[in-house]
Amino acid sequence: MGDDDGLDDDLHARLKGYEGRPSTVAGAGRDPVNAPMIRHWCEVLGDTNPAYTGPGATAPPTMLQAWIMAGLSPHTGRARPYEELLALLDEAGCTSIVATDCEQEYLRPLRPGDEVTYDSVIESVSPRKTTKLGTGYFVTTRTDVRVGPDLVGTHRFRVLKYAPARRPAKPPERRPRPVVNRDNAGFWEGVRDHRLLLQRCADCAGLRFPWLPGCADCGCPDWDTVDACGEGTVFSYVVLHHPPFPAFEPPYAIGLVELAEGVRMVSNVVGVPYDKVRIGMPVRLEFRRYDDELVLPVFKGVTA
Repeated sequence: MGDDDGLDDDLHARLKGYEGRPSTVAGAGRDPVNAPMIRHWCEVLGDTNPAYTGPGATAPPTMLQAWIMAGLSPHTGRARPYEELLALLDEAGCTSIVATDCEQEYLRPLRPGDEVTYDSVIESVSPRKTTKLGTGYFVTTRTDVRVGPDLVGTHRFRVLKYAPARRPAKPPERRPRPVVNRDNAGFWEGVRDHRLLLQRCADCAGLRFPWLPGCADCGCPDWDTVDACGEGTVFSYVVLHHPPFPAFEPPYAIGLVELAEGVRMVSNVVGVPYDKVRIGMPVRLEFRRYDDELVLPVFKGVTA
């Protein structure tokens, strides 16, 4: 992370003008400090400190921010300067934001029944910074938490408001390579030559797919091959919407295709919208080249 010279930065000079201005005035915690929230907090963190249970219980100090969080409701007492500061950064192209860190100081324990109030100010705006995420400004707010007139803690919260760095264009993802071994190498050699080869048992003449080292019906280890004619029908199918995989663009249809020869194989059903694929739809074999190395058999839907 490096500093840019902020002395002559007109934007930074304008941002510095917001330092010391309020971001929340007379905010109030939505609930008093209470035992159920303390119990939930300790259960989640696995904190079994006896100081947080029993009649004289105190709240874990790190819960300081929990008592002032607005949840899904807008913050009460929110002042305009903070929104103006963020809008100014948006106009300058710093449209992204990420929380970076927080610091807390504890002055006295909080106990069940305490009702907290708080005031926040914009404490500092850094010079322009360059990070891996992009270039922008760190904005720190300080929140003073009170019970009655007594200051019980201080919470500093820092965000980076930045213009996202431009990422170099990624090369297109390649489809996964098929696993080729001694049992199926002949099939993939056929695909490379635009032939869909089925195994045929030398004993019972049964056809099989996928390729196997021996016949599952009679056990004969000997076989030859026949070329599939390429005609078939959709026996079953699914449409993949999620999750996306590299080199695939969902949604797309994956079919279990029954070939005219009687065997079934899984492949993409193409040439028709994914939501028009139906069981029983006629399909015809095609070979598609996806890159310099990869050719795959797919089935094109045949519509009337």
